[in-house]
Amino acid sequence: MKAAVFYGIEDIRVEEVEEPVCKDGEIKIKVEYCAICGTDVRIFYSGHKKVIPPAIIGHEITGVVYEIGKNVDYPEIKVGDKVVIVTSIGCGKCKMCKNGFYNLCPDTKAIGYYYKGGFAEYLIVPEDAVKQKAVIKLPENLSLLDGSIIEPLSCCINGQNYLNIKKDDFVLIFGGGPIGFMHACLAVAYGCKNVVIVDPAYDRLIKFGKNFENIIFLNPNEVDIKKEIMKMTDGFGADVIITACPAKKAQIDAIEISGSKGRISFFGGLPKDDSIIQIDSNIIHYKEISIFGSFASNRNDYIKAGELISSGKIDAKKFITDVIPLENIVEGIKKIRNGEALKIVVKING
Repeated sequence: MKAAVFYGIEDIRVEEVEEPVCKDGEIKIKVEYCAICGTDVRIFYSGHKKVIPPAIIGHEITGVVYEIGKNVDYPEIKVGDKVVIVTSIGCGKCKMCKNGFYNLCPDTKAIGYYYKGGFAEYLIVPEDAVKQKAVIKLPENLSLLDGSIIEPLSCCINGQNYLNIKKDDFVLIFGGGPIGFMHACLAVAYGCKNVVIVDPAYDRLIKFGKNFENIIFLNPNEVDIKKEIMKMTDGFGADVIITACPAKKAQIDAIEISGSKGRISFFGGLPKDDSIIQIDSNIIHYKEISIFGSFASNRNDYIKAGELISSGKIDAKKFITDVIPLENIVEGIKKIRNGEALKIVVKING
């Protein structure tokens, strides 16, 4: 079969590899689409401790069930079903796994990292993932292309599960990449009328933002964001702040801009060798601010994402800048890094 194989930093080759065999307890997927994640871009340029070359990455996957192995107890899934694959696979034994939080398992082994991912014509869903029902049937009216947006949207849903966003909330988002726009669109879908995205790459923000309605864009290079938000909120501050970027300043500013009873999501992680920030904890104390972390997502988040897209509350096509063949995957990765695309989806088969 054809696959994009990661051999090392800035070295991905599209080549013929051995087609995987479906064993007992496994499910084989014929991959149709796999979107390029920001993590895939970072793996290409910097590597990843959980990706050991040669490896097949890619985890924003949709496809068709091609084969179901013996002893698979999964009556909801049949050969020919259109499906999306949950990325995080837990050990199944720890406290987090027993509560369904496979993304927080200390021994998580993810598709596209530890296990071979979706930048290949076929994918094996391992037995542990099958037992955790990581293969989810798409709603009938949802295309495989639109379904490729489910995984990143599910991560945003997981992050917002903590935030209790209400329609009268003022929502501020740092970061105008696809994740920032997804967070904004979720807030708009919840009925919020005051949703703001801040990004220093303002030209890029405006370029892609023209496809989205009911979102306000601010340029931190031209305005003092704290003063502007205080002005927009009559001196109160933002109700909800999401840092959808790997920036220390965004996390520090989020605390200072938050209003009383504010909810903050540190959605974007910081570089592991530079992850310590200095904050005024008295602001958190006196304003009763809540700060939450967020990492990956779980099955229920995928289901909700699929429902939001299939119902039309979230328009997946607005996020997709290009659909490219597998042979052009390196070009797609470079376009994303250069800010030339919001979301690129790789067409694997056909």
